[in-house]
Amino acid sequence: MEALWLQFVQWLHSVGLHLDPDMARNVAEGARHATASLDMTSMLALAAALGWASGFRLYAVVFLVGAMGAAGWFPLPPGLSVLQHPVVLAVSGFMLVVEFFADKVPWVDSLWDSINAFIRVPAGALLAAGVFGADNASMAVAAGLLGGTLSATSLATKMTTRAAVNTSPEPFSNWGLSFLEDGLVVGAVWLATQHPVAFGFALVFALILSVIVLIVLFKFLRAVWRRVSGLFSDSERTVV
Repeated sequence: MEALWLQFVQWLHSVGLHLDPDMARNVAEGARHATASLDMTSMLALAAALGWASGFRLYAVVFLVGAMGAAGWFPLPPGLSVLQHPVVLAVSGFMLVVEFFADKVPWVDSLWDSINAFIRVPAGALLAAGVFGADNASMAVAAGLLGGTLSATSLATKMTTRAAVNTSPEPFSNWGLSFLEDGLVVGAVWLATQHPVAFGFALVFALILSVIVLIVLFKFLRAVWRRVSGLFSDSERTVV
């Protein structure tokens, strides 16, 4: 892990940002000792929360977890300690603001989700794997698979729900759903770090609800698509 920190410092130097290598070592060492206080239940809950919440708000997850580590509210594992670096916090905070407003505009939110779909799932897997890091490769791989799957599930639920809501001309349902997702992300990160067992039960409930929502909304969107296709077909026949 120390070697990874040194590589990160060298990269910062290459882009003109100078960081004392001794400080990087101290941060990594502190994270290593802090992680010793985390049991397996807490680490699994954190990995699952990072993966699941990333499907909704990746940049919010990165910023929140990094800020909690920087403020000393929660001991970050060595594999995630880079999230509390000021540069990472600045970039994730900026992207958080961009995503916050993009997610409030009907149809822009769906476009944003489509673009970020290629980022959120692998990022969710990497964040979950980072909970265990290279020191526990087998658990890191398992956590990565779990995080990627949960991220894909929440992303699919979000995109399907937004597509259904965007069929309504008024923006208020879209805004309400977006603020609900904001709250879910903050709640998931807080619950996983403070009450990991309770988060486990909440996650199971959320996954069951996601399956139900996906089934119901998929049928709804298919019916809407058939209706729209039928209207276009009727218009073509009228023109002919």
